[in-house]
Amino acid sequence: MDDANGTEVTEFILLGFSYLGAYQSALFWGVLFVYLVSLLGNSLIISLTLLDPALRTPMYFFLRHLSMTEILYTTSVVPRMLIDLLFSHPAMSPASCFTQMYFFALFGVAECCLLTAMAYDRYAAICQPLHYAMLMNRQVCVGMVGASYLMGIITGTTHSIFIFTLPYHDTNIIHHFFCDVLPVLRLASGNTFWAQVGILTITVLFIMTPFALILFSYVRILIAILGVASTQGRQKIFSTCSSHLMVVTLFFGTATLAYMTPSANATQDTDQIISLFYTVVTPMLNPFIYTLRNKEVMGALRRKVIKHL
Repeated sequence: MDDANGTEVTEFILLGFSYLGAYQSALFWGVLFVYLVSLLGNSLIISLTLLDPALRTPMYFFLRHLSMTEILYTTSVVPRMLIDLLFSHPAMSPASCFTQMYFFALFGVAECCLLTAMAYDRYAAICQPLHYAMLMNRQVCVGMVGASYLMGIITGTTHSIFIFTLPYHDTNIIHHFFCDVLPVLRLASGNTFWAQVGILTITVLFIMTPFALILFSYVRILIAILGVASTQGRQKIFSTCSSHLMVVTLFFGTATLAYMTPSANATQDTDQIISLFYTVVTPMLNPFIYTLRNKEVMGALRRKVIKHL
């Protein structure tokens, strides 16, 4: 359709990693391997936390939902990416682009909020041990998980609506491998000021606020660790938080590099590599962090293996 502003965009072209040429096939097999390992690792954690009675605690309740979220989070991006790498068919309709952006934002923010809930759980266990059972009863845990998904739904809905109510004319080439907020927003015609304000507001409310709460929880935990006299006691407290702290660092560290750094300091190819890390690699690393560094999970895994053998 033509109008005074030009030709209306009816599809988006994702350039992705087309600059790699023949090396795209190698990237395809690498991403496929990492994706399958991620699915297997997170599915294993979900199964263990459901079947083993020793893992029916608030921490593993949150961990199960975190693994579910990571499966859905990476699945919103990777299968389509694999198709584009294999068949070189990078065109997406606006509806498909909207759907991908919606679910990516939904599960990304839900994961962010679940990490916050896990930080509060560790704070309650370490700093309020006498009140832990009351602070983290089942109703509270279910409510925190439900709130995490609700935050994700609100963010996914507002981000997608803000982006796709803007007009798009002439330019339809996205320098990315999926429909992320910033690359699509750069293509919009006309004034994008209010869309940027809305996106920034939602980001501060539902991403930076959880991050601030995580920092507050760990400051309190650090104070509690410093108040423990014995070295063994300090090591025990730190070991209960180390896995979660590593996952938080990976998640928020890569997200900060991708969304909070000025675009002038990074090329679009660098942005894609960072995005590839937090959409594909990080969801694979998290199950290893929580299993290899967690005696209870490793014990549950050994019991299940011995039982079946």
